[in-house]
Amino acid sequence: LKDYKAVGKIGEGTFSEVMKMQSLRDGNYYACKRMKLHFESIEQVNSLREIQALRRLNPHPNILTLHEVVFDRKSGSLALICELMDMNIYELIRGRRHPLSEKKIMHYMYQLCKSLDHMHRNGIFHRDVKPENILVKQDVLKLGDFGSCRSVYSKQPYTEYISTRWYRAPECLLTDGFYTYKMDLWSAGCVFYEIASLQPLFPGVNELDQIAKIHDVIGTPCQKTLNKFKQ
Repeated sequence: LKDYKAVGKIGEGTFSEVMKMQSLRDGNYYACKRMKLHFESIEQVNSLREIQALRRLNPHPNILTLHEVVFDRKSGSLALICELMDMNIYELIRGRRHPLSEKKIMHYMYQLCKSLDHMHRNGIFHRDVKPENILVKQDVLKLGDFGSCRSVYSKQPYTEYISTRWYRAPECLLTDGFYTYKMDLWSAGCVFYEIASLQPLFPGVNELDQIAKIHDVIGTPCQKTLNKFKQ
């Protein structure tokens, strides 16, 4: 990353850390996602779902902009240089005493729906829509972190563990990987409630509690639906 100077750390996940970087070329600030895994080849890098998704979905006003992919073949290290946003939705609502205005909530939710619509039309579903993965910069909202995304056309069942429990749709909790892109809309609904109320909607402490909390609010599924789940 010789063209960038690290300014500070923004966050860290299981597979990456995110740094605030200044470009030595244009002086602008960017978010740099450095992968902890090392890669053997540029082909392996290009086959990463996250990179494929960002390239396919960019440019869109409500999808995080990918500026460049920096791969050092000698060390195998990989970094994604993305646009720097102000904060994520979790940070926006975490410390608030007073709710956001209805107008602002509506504007944010409209943009989130636009990002999901664009993604689903392009054959990708996110699978981890949650406040931490939704970024804002003043009045603009952008969906980020495509590390869990899948192609709409890939085969079910999906085996790997996906999506943060609180935002997980019932079909993800009640089946072994038989869910569709519609799960993103469930998550968006949970986010909508949380932006409006400043409280999570279904904060389950484990999978069983998660289902119980959902059922306490919207009732248990009808027999027809349960039969479908049993299959």
